[in-house]
Amino acid sequence: MRTELNRLIAQVKDENERKLFQNEMGNFFLLFTRWLGERSKGTKINWDKVKSPPEDQIVPYDSIPKVESSPHLNKLAVLKLNGGLGTTMGCVGPKSAIEVRDGMTFLDLSVRQIEYLNKAKNVNVPFILMNSFNTDEETKRIVQKYATHNIEILTFNQSRYPRVNKDSLLPTPRHPHGHIADWYPPGHGDLFDSLHNSGLLNQLIAEGKEYVFVSNVDNLGATVDESILNHMVETGAEFLMEVTDKTRADIKGGTLIDYEGSIRLLEIAQVPSEHVEDFKSIKKFKIFNTNNLWVNLKAIKRLVEDKEMSLEVIVNNKTTDSGEKVIQLETAVGAGIKHFHNAHGVNVPRSRFLPVKSTSDLFLVTSDLYSLNHGELSINPKRMFNTVPLVKLGDHFKKVNNFLARFNNPPHILELDHLTVTGDVAFGSDVVLKGTVIIVANAGSHIDIPSGSILENKVVSGNLHILDH
Repeated sequence: MRTELNRLIAQVKDENERKLFQNEMGNFFLLFTRWLGERSKGTKINWDKVKSPPEDQIVPYDSIPKVESSPHLNKLAVLKLNGGLGTTMGCVGPKSAIEVRDGMTFLDLSVRQIEYLNKAKNVNVPFILMNSFNTDEETKRIVQKYATHNIEILTFNQSRYPRVNKDSLLPTPRHPHGHIADWYPPGHGDLFDSLHNSGLLNQLIAEGKEYVFVSNVDNLGATVDESILNHMVETGAEFLMEVTDKTRADIKGGTLIDYEGSIRLLEIAQVPSEHVEDFKSIKKFKIFNTNNLWVNLKAIKRLVEDKEMSLEVIVNNKTTDSGEKVIQLETAVGAGIKHFHNAHGVNVPRSRFLPVKSTSDLFLVTSDLYSLNHGELSINPKRMFNTVPLVKLGDHFKKVNNFLARFNNPPHILELDHLTVTGDVAFGSDVVLKGTVIIVANAGSHIDIPSGSILENKVVSGNLHILDH
Protein backbone atom coordinates (compact mmCIF):
# COMPACT_ATOMS: atom_id res chain seq x y z
CA MET A 1 0.00 0.00 0.00
CA ARG A 2 2.80 2.43 0.93
CA THR A 3 4.56 1.80 -2.41
CA GLU A 4 1.33 2.34 -4.37
CA LEU A 5 0.57 5.58 -2.53
CA ASN A 6 4.13 6.84 -3.19
CA ARG A 7 3.63 6.03 -6.87
CA LEU A 8 0.45 8.16 -6.91
CA ILE A 9 2.20 11.03 -5.06
CA ALA A 10 5.11 10.99 -7.54
CA GLN A 11 2.69 11.65 -10.41
CA VAL A 12 1.72 15.08 -9.03
CA LYS A 13 3.98 17.61 -10.76
CA ASP A 14 3.07 20.87 -8.99
CA GLU A 15 5.10 21.12 -5.76
CA ASN A 16 2.40 22.77 -3.58
CA GLU A 17 -0.27 20.41 -4.84
CA ARG A 18 2.05 17.46 -4.23
CA LYS A 19 2.63 18.51 -0.59
CA LEU A 20 -1.11 18.70 0.06
CA PHE A 21 -1.73 15.38 -1.69
CA GLN A 22 1.14 13.74 0.21
CA ASN A 23 -0.33 14.93 3.51
CA GLU A 24 -3.74 13.55 2.53
CA MET A 25 -2.30 10.17 1.51
CA GLY A 26 -0.31 10.11 4.78
CA ASN A 27 -3.54 10.53 6.77
CA PHE A 28 -5.20 7.83 4.67
CA PHE A 29 -2.25 5.46 5.29
CA LEU A 30 -2.55 5.98 9.06
CA LEU A 31 -6.26 5.11 8.87
CA PHE A 32 -5.54 2.07 6.69
CA THR A 33 -2.77 0.70 8.96
CA ARG A 34 -4.93 1.28 12.05
CA TRP A 35 -7.74 -0.71 10.41
CA LEU A 36 -5.31 -3.51 9.45
CA GLY A 37 -4.04 -3.64 13.03
CA GLU A 38 -7.54 -3.84 14.45
CA ARG A 39 -8.47 -6.50 11.90
CA SER A 40 -5.47 -8.70 12.65
CA LYS A 41 -6.05 -8.46 16.41
CA GLY A 42 -9.74 -9.09 15.88
CA THR A 43 -10.40 -5.97 17.96
CA LYS A 44 -14.13 -5.80 18.25
CA ILE A 45 -16.12 -4.05 20.86
CA ASN A 46 -16.57 -6.20 23.98
CA TRP A 47 -20.34 -6.30 24.33
CA ASP A 48 -20.17 -7.15 28.05
CA LYS A 49 -18.47 -3.78 28.66
CA VAL A 50 -21.18 -1.78 26.84
CA LYS A 51 -23.20 0.05 29.48
CA SER A 52 -25.84 2.79 29.41
CA PRO A 53 -24.19 6.14 30.15
CA PRO A 54 -24.51 7.39 33.75
CA GLU A 55 -27.16 10.06 34.31
CA ASP A 56 -24.64 12.90 34.63
CA GLN A 57 -23.36 12.13 31.11
CA ILE A 58 -26.74 12.95 29.51
CA VAL A 59 -28.14 16.30 30.60
CA PRO A 60 -31.90 16.82 29.99
CA TYR A 61 -32.50 19.92 27.86
CA ASP A 62 -35.20 21.08 30.28
CA SER A 63 -32.62 21.31 33.09
CA ILE A 64 -30.42 23.76 31.15
CA PRO A 65 -31.03 27.41 32.17
CA LYS A 66 -32.77 29.16 29.27
CA VAL A 67 -31.33 32.45 28.02
CA GLU A 68 -32.79 34.91 25.53
CA SER A 69 -29.32 36.02 24.47
CA SER A 70 -25.91 34.47 25.11
CA PRO A 71 -22.92 36.79 25.67
CA HIS A 72 -20.82 34.14 23.89
CA LEU A 73 -22.62 34.29 20.53
CA ASN A 74 -19.84 36.29 18.88
CA LYS A 75 -17.40 33.45 19.68
CA LEU A 76 -19.48 30.95 17.65
CA ALA A 77 -19.16 29.64 14.08
CA VAL A 78 -21.79 27.42 12.42
CA LEU A 79 -20.64 24.52 10.23
CA LYS A 80 -22.81 22.38 7.97
CA LEU A 81 -21.67 18.97 6.71
CA ASN A 82 -22.24 19.39 2.98
CA GLY A 83 -20.41 16.45 1.43
CA GLY A 84 -23.43 14.42 0.29
CA LEU A 85 -25.13 14.17 -3.09
CA GLY A 86 -28.89 13.97 -3.51
CA THR A 87 -28.67 10.67 -5.44
CA THR A 88 -31.00 8.70 -3.13
CA MET A 89 -33.73 11.24 -3.93
CA GLY A 90 -32.98 11.17 -7.66
CA CYS A 91 -31.07 14.46 -7.81
CA VAL A 92 -27.76 15.34 -9.41
CA GLY A 93 -25.44 17.60 -7.40
CA PRO A 94 -25.25 18.57 -3.72
CA LYS A 95 -28.16 17.47 -1.55
CA SER A 96 -28.17 20.98 -0.06
CA ALA A 97 -29.39 22.32 -3.43
CA ILE A 98 -32.68 20.36 -3.29
CA GLU A 99 -35.72 22.64 -2.91
CA VAL A 100 -37.46 21.80 0.33
CA ARG A 101 -39.82 24.64 1.13
CA ASP A 102 -41.39 27.59 -0.70
CA GLY A 103 -38.82 27.39 -3.51
CA MET A 104 -35.93 27.45 -1.01
CA THR A 105 -33.16 24.85 -0.69
CA PHE A 106 -31.53 23.45 2.45
CA LEU A 107 -28.76 25.96 1.84
CA ASP A 108 -31.16 28.90 1.46
CA LEU A 109 -32.89 28.07 4.74
CA SER A 110 -29.59 27.73 6.65
CA VAL A 111 -28.22 30.99 5.24
CA ARG A 112 -31.46 32.78 6.09
CA GLN A 113 -31.28 31.56 9.71
CA ILE A 114 -27.72 32.80 10.26
CA GLU A 115 -28.31 36.05 8.39
CA TYR A 116 -31.31 36.79 10.63
CA LEU A 117 -29.33 35.81 13.77
CA ASN A 118 -26.48 38.18 12.81
CA LYS A 119 -28.90 41.04 12.20
CA ALA A 120 -31.16 40.48 15.21
CA LYS A 121 -28.29 40.04 17.69
CA ASN A 122 -25.80 42.38 16.01
CA VAL A 123 -23.11 39.67 15.83
CA ASN A 124 -20.97 38.08 13.13
CA VAL A 125 -21.48 34.33 13.19
CA PRO A 126 -19.68 32.90 10.13
CA PHE A 127 -21.39 30.13 8.13
CA ILE A 128 -19.04 27.31 7.08
CA LEU A 129 -19.64 24.50 4.61
CA MET A 130 -17.55 21.33 4.66
CA ASN A 131 -17.80 20.16 1.04
CA SER A 132 -16.51 17.02 -0.61
CA PHE A 133 -14.91 16.82 -4.05
CA ASN A 134 -18.39 15.76 -5.22
CA THR A 135 -20.14 18.93 -4.03
CA ASP A 136 -17.46 21.65 -3.91
CA GLU A 137 -17.69 23.18 -7.38
CA GLU A 138 -21.49 23.34 -7.52
CA THR A 139 -21.75 24.64 -3.94
CA LYS A 140 -19.26 27.46 -4.57
CA ARG A 141 -21.30 28.47 -7.61
CA ILE A 142 -24.53 28.48 -5.60
CA VAL A 143 -23.19 30.53 -2.65
CA GLN A 144 -22.11 33.36 -4.96
CA LYS A 145 -25.70 34.64 -4.84
CA TYR A 146 -25.22 35.47 -1.13
CA ALA A 147 -22.23 37.77 -1.79
CA THR A 148 -24.20 40.90 -0.89
CA HIS A 149 -25.91 39.36 2.17
CA ASN A 150 -25.08 40.04 5.82
CA ILE A 151 -23.22 36.76 6.23
CA GLU A 152 -19.66 35.50 5.89
CA ILE A 153 -19.66 32.17 4.04
CA LEU A 154 -16.51 30.03 4.23
CA THR A 155 -15.94 26.67 2.54
CA PHE A 156 -13.31 23.96 2.80
CA ASN A 157 -13.04 20.44 1.44
CA GLN A 158 -12.90 17.20 3.33
CA SER A 159 -10.24 14.72 2.24
CA ARG A 160 -10.29 12.63 -0.89
CA TYR A 161 -9.18 9.06 -0.15
CA PRO A 162 -8.57 6.17 -2.57
CA ARG A 163 -10.99 3.28 -2.60
CA VAL A 164 -9.32 -0.04 -1.76
CA ASN A 165 -9.76 -3.26 -3.72
CA LYS A 166 -11.29 -5.77 -1.32
CA ASP A 167 -9.16 -8.72 -2.49
CA SER A 168 -5.74 -7.16 -3.06
CA LEU A 169 -6.06 -4.43 -0.37
CA LEU A 170 -4.41 -2.01 -2.81
CA PRO A 171 -5.72 1.39 -3.94
CA THR A 172 -7.95 1.26 -7.03
CA PRO A 173 -6.84 4.59 -8.63
CA ARG A 174 -3.90 4.46 -11.04
CA HIS A 175 -3.50 8.24 -11.21
CA PRO A 176 -4.14 11.09 -8.70
CA HIS A 177 -6.40 12.83 -11.24
CA GLY A 178 -7.91 9.64 -12.62
CA HIS A 179 -11.49 8.45 -12.58
CA ILE A 180 -13.59 10.16 -9.88
CA ALA A 181 -15.25 6.83 -8.97
CA ASP A 182 -11.88 5.56 -7.64
CA TRP A 183 -12.00 8.11 -4.81
CA TYR A 184 -14.34 8.78 -1.89
CA PRO A 185 -14.86 11.34 0.91
CA PRO A 186 -14.03 9.46 4.16
CA GLY A 187 -17.06 10.34 6.28
CA HIS A 188 -17.62 13.40 8.45
CA GLY A 189 -15.08 12.22 11.06
CA ASP A 190 -12.55 13.76 8.67
CA LEU A 191 -13.80 17.21 9.80
CA PHE A 192 -11.14 17.64 12.49
CA ASP A 193 -8.14 17.01 10.20
CA SER A 194 -9.58 18.83 7.20
CA LEU A 195 -10.58 21.93 9.19
CA HIS A 196 -7.03 22.08 10.52
CA ASN A 197 -5.27 21.30 7.22
CA SER A 198 -7.31 23.91 5.33
CA GLY A 199 -5.96 26.68 7.59
CA LEU A 200 -9.54 27.59 8.52
CA LEU A 201 -9.21 26.36 12.12
CA ASN A 202 -6.34 28.76 12.83
CA GLN A 203 -8.15 31.56 10.97
CA LEU A 204 -11.28 31.16 13.12
CA ILE A 205 -9.27 31.09 16.36
CA ALA A 206 -7.33 34.20 15.26
CA GLU A 207 -10.68 35.96 14.68
CA GLY A 208 -11.73 35.24 18.27
CA LYS A 209 -14.01 32.28 17.54
CA GLU A 210 -13.95 29.62 20.25
CA TYR A 211 -16.86 27.29 19.47
CA VAL A 212 -18.34 25.62 16.41
CA PHE A 213 -21.86 24.22 16.05
CA VAL A 214 -21.77 21.31 13.59
CA SER A 215 -24.79 19.63 11.98
CA ASN A 216 -25.90 17.78 8.85
CA VAL A 217 -27.02 20.14 6.09
CA ASP A 218 -30.27 18.17 5.68
CA ASN A 219 -31.31 18.50 9.35
CA LEU A 220 -33.78 21.38 9.26
CA GLY A 221 -34.15 21.32 13.05
CA ALA A 222 -30.47 22.11 13.75
CA THR A 223 -30.70 25.81 14.58
CA VAL A 224 -28.44 27.87 16.86
CA ASP A 225 -29.64 27.41 20.45
CA GLU A 226 -28.05 30.04 22.70
CA SER A 227 -29.03 28.17 25.88
CA ILE A 228 -27.00 25.13 24.78
CA LEU A 229 -24.07 27.40 23.87
CA ASN A 230 -24.25 29.01 27.33
CA HIS A 231 -24.43 25.59 29.00
CA MET A 232 -21.31 24.53 27.09
CA VAL A 233 -19.32 27.56 28.24
CA GLU A 234 -20.49 27.40 31.85
CA THR A 235 -19.76 23.66 32.25
CA GLY A 236 -16.38 23.94 30.53
CA ALA A 237 -17.39 21.18 28.11
CA GLU A 238 -15.17 20.86 25.05
CA PHE A 239 -17.74 18.73 23.21
CA LEU A 240 -21.53 18.45 23.45
CA MET A 241 -23.60 15.96 21.48
CA GLU A 242 -27.30 16.56 21.08
CA VAL A 243 -29.17 13.28 21.49
CA THR A 244 -32.91 12.70 21.42
CA ASP A 245 -35.30 9.94 22.47
CA LYS A 246 -35.32 6.95 20.16
CA THR A 247 -38.45 5.81 18.33
CA ARG A 248 -38.90 2.73 16.15
CA ALA A 249 -37.87 4.84 13.15
CA ASP A 250 -34.45 5.52 14.68
CA ILE A 251 -33.21 2.03 15.47
CA LYS A 252 -30.12 2.36 13.27
CA GLY A 253 -28.93 5.69 14.75
CA GLY A 254 -25.68 5.79 16.74
CA THR A 255 -26.01 6.02 20.53
CA LEU A 256 -23.91 7.13 23.48
CA ILE A 257 -22.59 4.42 25.78
CA ASP A 258 -20.32 4.08 28.77
CA TYR A 259 -17.35 1.88 27.82
CA GLU A 260 -14.76 1.12 30.47
CA GLY A 261 -15.73 4.25 32.36
CA SER A 262 -15.63 6.71 29.44
CA ILE A 263 -18.31 8.08 27.14
CA ARG A 264 -18.29 6.72 23.59
CA LEU A 265 -20.40 6.84 20.43
CA LEU A 266 -21.53 3.41 19.28
CA GLU A 267 -22.57 3.06 15.63
CA ILE A 268 -24.48 0.07 14.25
CA ALA A 269 -21.50 -0.78 11.98
CA GLN A 270 -19.38 -1.46 15.11
CA VAL A 271 -21.88 -3.83 16.72
CA PRO A 272 -21.11 -7.58 16.53
CA SER A 273 -23.76 -9.21 14.31
CA GLU A 274 -25.14 -11.35 17.16
CA HIS A 275 -25.95 -8.17 19.15
CA VAL A 276 -27.53 -6.03 16.40
CA GLU A 277 -31.08 -6.68 17.64
CA ASP A 278 -29.92 -5.72 21.12
CA PHE A 279 -28.52 -2.47 19.71
CA LYS A 280 -31.82 -1.67 17.97
CA SER A 281 -33.77 -2.19 21.20
CA ILE A 282 -35.50 0.95 22.44
CA LYS A 283 -35.41 -0.42 25.99
CA LYS A 284 -31.63 -0.80 26.25
CA PHE A 285 -30.61 2.25 24.21
CA LYS A 286 -33.17 4.98 24.73
CA ILE A 287 -31.41 7.81 22.88
CA PHE A 288 -29.60 8.33 19.58
CA ASN A 289 -27.14 10.86 18.15
CA THR A 290 -28.69 13.68 16.08
CA ASN A 291 -25.21 14.70 14.84
CA ASN A 292 -25.81 18.22 16.18
CA LEU A 293 -22.46 18.82 17.89
CA TRP A 294 -20.95 21.76 19.79
CA VAL A 295 -17.13 21.65 19.82
CA ASN A 296 -14.37 23.82 21.28
CA LEU A 297 -12.07 25.01 18.45
CA LYS A 298 -8.91 25.22 20.57
CA ALA A 299 -9.53 21.67 21.77
CA ILE A 300 -9.73 20.47 18.14
CA LYS A 301 -6.40 22.22 17.45
CA ARG A 302 -4.77 20.59 20.51
CA LEU A 303 -5.99 17.07 19.69
CA VAL A 304 -5.12 17.22 15.96
CA GLU A 305 -1.66 18.73 16.48
CA ASP A 306 -0.85 16.26 19.27
CA LYS A 307 -2.12 13.43 17.03
CA GLU A 308 -4.43 12.22 19.81
CA MET A 309 -7.54 11.83 17.65
CA SER A 310 -8.22 8.14 17.05
CA LEU A 311 -11.75 7.61 15.73
CA GLU A 312 -13.27 4.15 15.28
CA VAL A 313 -12.87 2.91 11.70
CA ILE A 314 -16.13 2.15 9.89
CA VAL A 315 -15.78 -0.18 6.89
CA ASN A 316 -18.18 0.65 4.06
CA ASN A 317 -18.36 -2.12 1.45
CA LYS A 318 -19.20 -1.00 -2.09
CA THR A 319 -19.41 -2.48 -5.58
CA THR A 320 -18.29 -0.26 -8.46
CA ASP A 321 -20.21 0.05 -11.75
CA SER A 322 -17.73 -2.40 -13.27
CA GLY A 323 -18.52 -4.97 -10.56
CA GLU A 324 -15.29 -4.55 -8.57
CA LYS A 325 -15.65 -5.11 -4.80
CA VAL A 326 -14.07 -2.20 -2.93
CA ILE A 327 -13.95 -0.91 0.63
CA GLN A 328 -14.09 2.62 1.96
CA LEU A 329 -12.61 3.32 5.39
CA GLU A 330 -14.63 6.03 7.10
CA THR A 331 -15.02 7.70 10.49
CA ALA A 332 -17.86 9.54 12.27
CA VAL A 333 -17.38 13.03 13.72
CA GLY A 334 -19.40 12.13 16.84
CA ALA A 335 -16.85 9.43 17.71
CA GLY A 336 -14.53 12.26 18.72
CA ILE A 337 -16.53 12.71 21.94
CA LYS A 338 -14.22 10.34 23.87
CA HIS A 339 -11.19 12.62 23.36
CA PHE A 340 -12.61 15.91 24.69
CA HIS A 341 -12.70 17.14 28.29
CA ASN A 342 -16.05 17.28 30.11
CA ALA A 343 -17.79 15.95 26.99
CA HIS A 344 -21.41 14.89 27.44
CA GLY A 345 -24.78 14.52 25.76
CA VAL A 346 -27.75 16.89 25.92
CA ASN A 347 -31.13 15.19 25.49
CA VAL A 348 -32.96 17.70 23.26
CA PRO A 349 -36.58 17.81 22.02
CA ARG A 350 -37.33 15.91 18.84
CA SER A 351 -37.94 19.24 17.06
CA ARG A 352 -34.14 19.70 16.85
CA PHE A 353 -33.90 16.58 14.67
CA LEU A 354 -35.75 17.12 11.41
CA PRO A 355 -33.74 15.34 8.71
CA VAL A 356 -34.87 14.99 5.10
CA LYS A 357 -33.48 11.65 3.95
CA SER A 358 -36.34 10.68 1.64
CA THR A 359 -39.38 12.07 -0.15
CA SER A 360 -41.49 10.82 2.79
CA ASP A 361 -39.56 13.31 4.97
CA LEU A 362 -39.90 15.94 2.24
CA PHE A 363 -43.69 15.40 2.26
CA LEU A 364 -43.77 16.40 5.94
CA VAL A 365 -41.58 19.53 5.76
CA THR A 366 -43.39 20.94 2.71
CA SER A 367 -46.80 20.52 4.38
CA ASP A 368 -48.83 22.76 6.69
CA LEU A 369 -47.50 20.68 9.60
CA TYR A 370 -44.65 23.22 9.82
CA SER A 371 -44.52 27.01 9.88
CA LEU A 372 -41.53 28.79 8.36
CA ASN A 373 -40.04 31.87 10.05
CA HIS A 374 -36.65 33.41 9.09
CA GLY A 375 -35.52 30.08 7.63
CA GLU A 376 -36.56 28.15 10.74
CA LEU A 377 -39.22 25.43 10.68
CA SER A 378 -41.41 24.87 13.72
CA ILE A 379 -44.44 22.65 14.33
CA ASN A 380 -47.65 24.48 13.40
CA PRO A 381 -49.32 25.52 16.72
CA LYS A 382 -52.64 24.27 15.25
CA ARG A 383 -51.34 20.68 15.38
CA MET A 384 -53.07 19.01 18.32
CA PHE A 385 -50.28 16.49 19.09
CA ASN A 386 -46.51 16.83 19.53
CA THR A 387 -45.86 13.75 17.42
CA VAL A 388 -45.14 13.81 13.69
CA PRO A 389 -47.25 11.56 11.41
CA LEU A 390 -45.70 8.34 10.14
CA VAL A 391 -45.52 8.62 6.33
CA LYS A 392 -44.55 5.83 3.92
CA LEU A 393 -44.52 6.68 0.22
CA GLY A 394 -43.92 3.90 -2.34
CA ASP A 395 -41.45 3.63 -5.23
CA HIS A 396 -43.51 5.88 -7.54
CA PHE A 397 -42.68 8.77 -5.16
CA LYS A 398 -39.00 8.00 -4.45
CA LYS A 399 -37.43 10.54 -6.84
CA VAL A 400 -38.02 14.22 -6.12
CA ASN A 401 -39.29 15.01 -9.64
CA ASN A 402 -41.81 12.15 -9.55
CA PHE A 403 -42.86 13.14 -6.04
CA LEU A 404 -43.51 16.76 -7.05
CA ALA A 405 -45.44 15.71 -10.18
CA ARG A 406 -47.92 13.69 -8.06
CA PHE A 407 -49.16 16.60 -5.91
CA ASN A 408 -50.92 19.71 -7.23
CA ASN A 409 -50.02 21.21 -3.86
CA PRO A 410 -49.09 19.66 -0.49
CA PRO A 411 -52.09 18.01 1.25
CA HIS A 412 -53.30 19.43 4.58
CA ILE A 413 -52.13 17.01 7.28
CA LEU A 414 -52.60 18.78 10.62
CA GLU A 415 -54.77 15.89 11.87
CA LEU A 416 -52.90 13.03 10.15
CA ASP A 417 -51.47 10.11 12.18
CA HIS A 418 -50.35 7.69 9.50
CA LEU A 419 -50.18 7.71 5.70
CA THR A 420 -49.17 4.87 3.39
CA VAL A 421 -49.29 5.37 -0.39
CA THR A 422 -48.16 2.74 -2.91
CA GLY A 423 -48.57 2.48 -6.65
CA ASP A 424 -49.56 5.01 -9.30
CA VAL A 425 -51.40 7.63 -7.22
CA ALA A 426 -51.84 11.38 -7.86
CA PHE A 427 -53.33 14.05 -5.58
CA GLY A 428 -55.44 17.02 -6.63
CA SER A 429 -55.39 20.41 -4.90
CA ASP A 430 -56.31 21.03 -1.25
CA VAL A 431 -56.67 17.38 -0.27
CA VAL A 432 -57.16 16.92 3.50
CA LEU A 433 -55.79 13.78 5.19
CA LYS A 434 -56.80 12.86 8.77
CA GLY A 435 -56.21 9.90 11.08
CA THR A 436 -54.93 6.80 9.27
CA VAL A 437 -55.07 6.86 5.47
CA ILE A 438 -53.89 4.00 3.26
CA ILE A 439 -53.96 4.34 -0.54
CA VAL A 440 -52.97 1.35 -2.67
CA ALA A 441 -53.07 1.39 -6.47
CA ASN A 442 -52.57 -2.17 -7.68
CA ALA A 443 -50.27 -2.92 -10.60
CA GLY A 444 -51.76 -1.55 -13.81
CA SER A 445 -54.31 0.71 -12.10
CA HIS A 446 -54.16 4.43 -11.36
CA ILE A 447 -55.81 6.41 -8.56
CA ASP A 448 -56.56 10.12 -8.74
CA ILE A 449 -57.52 11.67 -5.42
CA PRO A 450 -59.89 14.49 -6.50
CA SER A 451 -59.22 18.10 -5.49
CA GLY A 452 -60.86 19.06 -2.19
CA SER A 453 -61.17 15.44 -1.00
CA ILE A 454 -61.24 14.84 2.75
CA LEU A 455 -59.95 11.38 3.65
CA GLU A 456 -60.29 10.45 7.32
CA ASN A 457 -59.43 6.90 8.48
CA LYS A 458 -59.88 5.52 4.95
CA VAL A 459 -58.41 2.74 2.88
CA VAL A 460 -58.49 3.55 -0.85
CA SER A 461 -57.78 0.50 -2.98
CA GLY A 462 -57.05 -0.04 -6.67
CA ASN A 463 -60.65 -0.06 -7.78
CA LEU A 464 -61.39 3.12 -5.80
CA HIS A 465 -63.62 1.55 -3.17
CA ILE A 466 -63.37 3.84 -0.14
CA LEU A 467 -63.67 1.93 3.11
CA ASP A 468 -63.68 2.98 6.76
CA HIS A 469 -60.42 1.99 8.45
